[in-house]
Amino acid sequence: MSIKTAVPTATDGLELLASAVLLLDREGRIVYANPAAENLLESSVKGLKQQKLSDLFLNGSQLAAVFEKAAAHQFDDLRQDLILDRIGREPLWVDTLAKALDNPATPVLIELRENVQQLKLEREERLFDQSQVNKELIRNLAHEIKNPLGGLRGAAQLLELELPERHLKELREYTQVIIKEADRLQTLVDRLLAPHRLAHIVSDVDIHEVCERVRSLMVAEFPHGLTINRDYDLSIPQFRGDKEQLIQAILNIAHNAAQALTDRIQSGDANLTFQTRIVRQVTLAKVRYRLALDLHIIDNGPGIPDDIQERIFYPLVSGRDGGSGLGLTLAQTFVQQHMGVIECESRPGCTDFRVLIPLP
Repeated sequence: MSIKTAVPTATDGLELLASAVLLLDREGRIVYANPAAENLLESSVKGLKQQKLSDLFLNGSQLAAVFEKAAAHQFDDLRQDLILDRIGREPLWVDTLAKALDNPATPVLIELRENVQQLKLEREERLFDQSQVNKELIRNLAHEIKNPLGGLRGAAQLLELELPERHLKELREYTQVIIKEADRLQTLVDRLLAPHRLAHIVSDVDIHEVCERVRSLMVAEFPHGLTINRDYDLSIPQFRGDKEQLIQAILNIAHNAAQALTDRIQSGDANLTFQTRIVRQVTLAKVRYRLALDLHIIDNGPGIPDDIQERIFYPLVSGRDGGSGLGLTLAQTFVQQHMGVIECESRPGCTDFRVLIPLP
């Protein structure tokens, strides 16, 4: 009885690599792509084969130039950072390695590694720019609404004074609706304008005091069914800041999480975790900091719907009925006034809001 054994091939080792690897023929067409390349390029080997790698991108001429030099053996290997544009999808930020091979059939190997740090920086810059646009839009809109509201409320009050006595009771109900709705809108406008007032950097802030204050408020509001876990790094130093603004920012995030946990709270297995750490050499809003606070607010809820994940910090965007869509907008603004940023990663069963603030 004979036992057949699989014969190893030259590409077996490439299958296990986490980085995308492609082998190209003399015309620059893809002959082989490992599983990581399929994931990165969002296409199967069957779909990639015989396509020119440079044709997959709008600015593929950069890759074509690298291929030509490698195929001509002008170098053994060449590393470059590239931004590869794609139709209808986000650009790829990649570290590229082109290597010349002594193989006539596949003379060039291209390795692509997604540049996670550059992606993060680009996302932060985009978030900051969007936030600045939102601030200007909100400020102008709020001022445009505020003045007519005062006149509307005043007119309703004067009208109420002029109502005939015999119809006062039934007609007063309508004027009160106008007055109360004007007051409600005034409160909304005040909340829209509030984050544009500068932070009062008046005290040393202990982030754990902030978290404990928020925790006590959450326990009071949700005494049953919600477990709040604490995972603190007590070595984190104090920093200058506006304690009340930070309490409000963390409370807004935690409160949003609790509302998303409604079903789990009723089942008694809802979890909310406050975790603090220090990160080193972090870039926030294009500025490099030696140390930064790394605060996570994590819940085990259903996750943020895919269609709003990229817009959750926009004003008036809410994932629940009846939500104002201002809580996360205010939280982001308050944190940005401390030179920080809020990031979010969400999937079913785990939503993680990450607050980064520079430390002295």
